[in-house]
Amino acid sequence: MEVQQRKTSLAGVHFFWADERCVPPDHPDSNYRVMHARLLQPLNIPDAQIHRIKGELGPIPAAGEASTEFAARVQPVLDFVFLGMGDDGHIASIFPGDPLKESPTDFYRPITNAPKPPPERVTLAMHAIAAAKNVWVLASGPGKERALGESLSSDRTPLGQVLKRRILTRIFTSIPPK
Repeated sequence: MEVQQRKTSLAGVHFFWADERCVPPDHPDSNYRVMHARLLQPLNIPDAQIHRIKGELGPIPAAGEASTEFAARVQPVLDFVFLGMGDDGHIASIFPGDPLKESPTDFYRPITNAPKPPPERVTLAMHAIAAAKNVWVLASGPGKERALGESLSSDRTPLGQVLKRRILTRIFTSIPPK
């Protein structure tokens, strides 16, 4: 029996970040550094398809530049957003207690007081996440059971707020059901 392999072209796929810490792109805490080394470089994704958040500029200029690039490239919404959930129910760099003061025209927001280091970050705005065609969330690892349960039953966490605003969000977890 002959097995046929199907090649998938990534020529039209552009990569944006849901959040970035305000560090240089080669810093160990940089989300870009991890994605570049583990995904983009092995797949030979051209630089023209990579739209990183320039955290090294600081939160306000980096959010402004990322919003401008996003608005120029994404029409009208993202096709796919893949997020991780933190042990407090945070997604991207939107943490519990965030007042979510967002402008509908700004797709990225500066964060200057994140409760986890480093405090300066840039995050994709909640309205951009909620409007995406597909949102997948990975809720995996020890200590996340409570946050996942709270997110599924209320909108007190950022993940819970996304779930409330969307018809379908896929959640992948290794947390056993109770």
